[in-house]
Amino acid sequence: MKKTIKWMWQGIDVFITVVLAAMIVLVFTNVVLRYGFSSGIRSSVELSRLCLVWIVLLGAAVVLRRGEHLAIAEFSERFFPTAVPIINRLIWVVILVSSGMLFVGAMNQTIANWNNISPLTGLPTALFALAGVVSGLLIVMISLVRIFNPNWLMDMEDEE
Repeated sequence: MKKTIKWMWQGIDVFITVVLAAMIVLVFTNVVLRYGFSSGIRSSVELSRLCLVWIVLLGAAVVLRRGEHLAIAEFSERFFPTAVPIINRLIWVVILVSSGMLFVGAMNQTIANWNNISPLTGLPTALFALAGVVSGLLIVMISLVRIFNPNWLMDMEDEE
């Protein structure tokens, strides 16, 4: 089970890297074509925006799992050291509810817009919202694990 989860997260890292590289190539090529040859790739703006949305939303789940997100814990750790585990679980419950709302809202938008096709790329416009579905689901899973076993995902990092 742990190996499967580890491979899934490594696959997400590779996916983010490939999408970032594609976005860089698209934007750079479009800039060169625009300023050097007075032309451009019409769909590159929309594709690079789609890439950015996927990078940001999947990246949010990745950094949350690794514990590398922005957090201010000095206040609670200094003044309420015995309450830190309870406060952390409450924070994970808030994250769970928020990411659940992200998942439900993004799912509704994905379903509503799946048949809307972009005239520039020919892709469904729902691909933007689909990033929220995937990210919301990943964050929900992370939150559930951290509520019931706060160190489980971190233990997996230590085994590498």
